[in-house]
Amino acid sequence: MTLDTPPKLACPDQLELNGGHPTLMGSRCRNCGEVYFPASQGCTRCCAIDMEPFTLGSEGLLWSWTIQGFQPKTPYNGGESEADFKPYGVGYVEMPSGVKVESRLTVADPAALRIGMPMVLTLEAYRQVPGEAPVFTYAFAPAA
Repeated sequence: MTLDTPPKLACPDQLELNGGHPTLMGSRCRNCGEVYFPASQGCTRCCAIDMEPFTLGSEGLLWSWTIQGFQPKTPYNGGESEADFKPYGVGYVEMPSGVKVESRLTVADPAALRIGMPMVLTLEAYRQVPGEAPVFTYAFAPAA
C-alpha cells in the first residue's frame, strides 16, 4: 500500500513510512543483540539499557492466528457500533529477526489463512471520527 499524503497513525512510534510503504520499527540491545517490538528502553536478556532503533521490516511468516469474533473494548475497538462490527483476523507474524509481532490481519476467512504463509505489512483504516481523517494501524496481508 502506498499513500500520497501521510496518514494519521494510531501508533506512529512503531512505524516508518518510506515512500508510503510502512516498515515496523523496534529496538535492539547494543550489548547482546536482542530485538524488541515494540521498542524497549532496556534489555530483559542482559539487563543493559544501551538500546538502538531497529528496523524489523515489512514481511514475515504467519506464526499463529485466530478470528476476533467479538467487539473489543475501548481503547482497542475501532469506534464502530456492535451492529456495525465485523470480525477480523488477528495473528502473530514472525519477522526475519525472529520477533513475533501481534497484529490485525486483513483477512478474516479461515480458509484463506495457514500457518507459515508469507505475509506483508500494510496500513488499514482503524478508526473514523466524523469530520476527521481516518486513523490507520498496521496490519498484515497475505503476500501476493
